[in-house]
Amino acid sequence: VLLHTATANGFQMVTSGAQSKAINDWLIPSVEGRLTGLGGEDLPTVVIVAHYDSFGVAPWLSHGADSNGSGISVLLELARLFSRLYTYRRTHAGYNLLFFASGGGKFNYQGTKRWLEDNLDHTDSSLLQDNVAFVLCLDTLGRGNSLHLHVSKPPKEGTLQHAFLRELEMVVASQFPEVKFSMVHKKINLAEDMLAWEHERFAIRRLPAFTISHLESHRDSLRNSIMDRRARIDTKALTRNTQIIAEALTRVIYNLTEKGAPADMQIFTDQMQIQQEQLESVMDWLSSQPRAAQLIDKDSTFLNTLE
Repeated sequence: VLLHTATANGFQMVTSGAQSKAINDWLIPSVEGRLTGLGGEDLPTVVIVAHYDSFGVAPWLSHGADSNGSGISVLLELARLFSRLYTYRRTHAGYNLLFFASGGGKFNYQGTKRWLEDNLDHTDSSLLQDNVAFVLCLDTLGRGNSLHLHVSKPPKEGTLQHAFLRELEMVVASQFPEVKFSMVHKKINLAEDMLAWEHERFAIRRLPAFTISHLESHRDSLRNSIMDRRARIDTKALTRNTQIIAEALTRVIYNLTEKGAPADMQIFTDQMQIQQEQLESVMDWLSSQPRAAQLIDKDSTFLNTLE
């Protein structure tokens, strides 16, 4: 009755602030870093992606811990580990690694869309044009005892994408049997207003891509909620998930299974182990501030620190 009364009589909300204006060319800042592989010019590239922004009905309360502070934390830890491996000639792999922290993830992955357009349509040479082995998107990795690899098209046997899927399965089965792992196949629905996962932006441009997450469905309400807080993150699960991804990625890049490395051999131990304290610190930093896309511009302290 109240709703009907309000709408029938043309009530208006009035504010004393400046008039709202549409932003026609909204700049979405993203951060990119790369490790160049050892060898010739036409090396395959593995792209590792996570969106940094959060979403909720109140932008200033949207701290996005699991979605997607956890993805950014894992991306930064992978960048740290592989930059150490790529420092020494004998552990310098024949793959380029491209790390991309994308903006506008909660706005239908607009930062990724713009980045793809810049790299594929508006330039003559980029790592994305030449030889992309696969794109791995990191999303909601801070809780639970399950991991799901979301794909738009199941990877074909003989591709590096398929090899990564097999390595993930093997690492989980042999080293982390408490984790339930599965591949979730969902075709891209272009009729929907919003894409389900970030890898779909790459798949639309015919780049082999998938998203790894502890969520089985993209519809989980906590992905877009102000209730997604730091307290919900299980740091041990986040560290374990980082280890699983790092181990599988390393086995693929260095072709360790083909070289006879046993399935239960852990690579990241001793001085090269995953640093749980580092992951905790990054998570604390990320979830201590609102990261709604409309609050972050190219000069923000958050972006400078991330870079």
